[in-house]
Amino acid sequence: MKIETLIKMANNIGEFFNAESNKEIAADGVKKHLQRSWDPRMRKAIIAYNQEDGSGLSDLVKVAVSQLEQA
Repeated sequence: MKIETLIKMANNIGEFFNAESNKEIAADGVKKHLQRSWDPRMRKAIIAYNQEDGSGLSDLVKVAVSQLEQA
């Protein structure tokens, strides 16, 4: 899958969880969604993108992907 597609998907997930006023809870929601719903190859690709550049990801998604990396 193209990284551009993964970025768009991750940001869409982030938009959904961004409605949560507590951003720690929101980031955890994004992280859990990625853990449950994304193939390991997809998670590995978005983590690598976040480490290398990450400029296309929203701030919330960056936090969530960083947490995902540590999980």
